[in-house]
Amino acid sequence: MNRIGNDKPLFVAKAELFKSLGHPARIRILELLVAGEMSVSNLLAATGLEPSSLSQHLGVVKHSGLVQSTRAGNIVTYRVTDPSVDEFLSAARSVLASTLGRTLQTLEDLVGPV
Repeated sequence: MNRIGNDKPLFVAKAELFKSLGHPARIRILELLVAGEMSVSNLLAATGLEPSSLSQHLGVVKHSGLVQSTRAGNIVTYRVTDPSVDEFLSAARSVLASTLGRTLQTLEDLVGPV
């Protein structure tokens, strides 16, 4: 069985990664950060989240290892830790498009010719 740090099975680590992505705000944050590093104030403006909510979501994706932060005085900036985060989000879009396409085809098949 594949194992990673802390002798955790790989499937458990994957589940924890997916769990960290389980909120639309976290996906939006990652989408913004794959375009480039952003300060907290810019993330606040771009997401429309309350500061405490943004902080909580940033903490989750930071804990998962997807982003890291840097502080310069009072300014904290975030960036993705690996370019494959963009590939991961793109793959999710592809899977979603495929799934929705099959659903649409099923609905069309059910309705039949009108």
